[in-house]
Amino acid sequence: MEIKKKIFLLAFCLGTLAMFGQNDLYHAAIFKKGADSLQYRILYPKDFSASKQYPVVLFLHGAGERGSDNQKQLVHGSKLFLEEENRENFPAIVLFPQCPQEDYWSRVAVDRTKGPLEISFEYSKGPTKALELTMALMDSLVQESYVKKDQLYIMGLSMGGMGTFEMLYRKPGMFAAAIPICGGGDLQASEIYANKVPLWIFHGAKDNVVNPHLSLDIAAKIIEFGGAPNLTIFGDANHNSWDPAFDEPNLLPWLFSVKRSE
Repeated sequence: MEIKKKIFLLAFCLGTLAMFGQNDLYHAAIFKKGADSLQYRILYPKDFSASKQYPVVLFLHGAGERGSDNQKQLVHGSKLFLEEENRENFPAIVLFPQCPQEDYWSRVAVDRTKGPLEISFEYSKGPTKALELTMALMDSLVQESYVKKDQLYIMGLSMGGMGTFEMLYRKPGMFAAAIPICGGGDLQASEIYANKVPLWIFHGAKDNVVNPHLSLDIAAKIIEFGGAPNLTIFGDANHNSWDPAFDEPNLLPWLFSVKRSE
């Protein structure tokens, strides 16, 4: 039994070291705008060259990964872009900004006494500081000559899924495609981007944190406004519907196949 424990601990330690070693490929950086700053991680393609051009993927994490360590935001989703096959087939610049603990990606009012959470969207109040800085970061990045401006993508889960919908509302001409996972957004605001940005929306039918009806309702509204979103509801998934979403074999092939038309 003692030998088994030691083997388990060794395997755990090696796995942890490997994870941190991989995360080191996501370079730590800070974006500054006046007196404000936003921490983020950035992954460059293998053999990156400023003389070439690459797509950009912006990934917005969930509420549990907020903070100031510039590390936690890599917990979900970062491994997807580190897989050797994906790095070879879909070379891209990948951004993982970190939302501060006291902030939120989307302008929402949340009643946490209920489950699923009772969420209302308040876009009329303007973007949160975290989203505003992320928009400024993207505006800055797209000025670089090595960025493919017709292949800017956004993904997000939970709070980040809500931020994804709001980002599309505030930047409808920026992104070629979007993947919001277990999120939701202002229904009426979706008219702005409904027929401009292809979406693949994911949610778990058993989600007891963010009601799956938020994704169902906004998908229906987008269709009403002339859009044609992909919608996948995982029957056995709870809030962690990002796990089966990341396992979807057509996820990245679909994402990178879409280019924004001028």
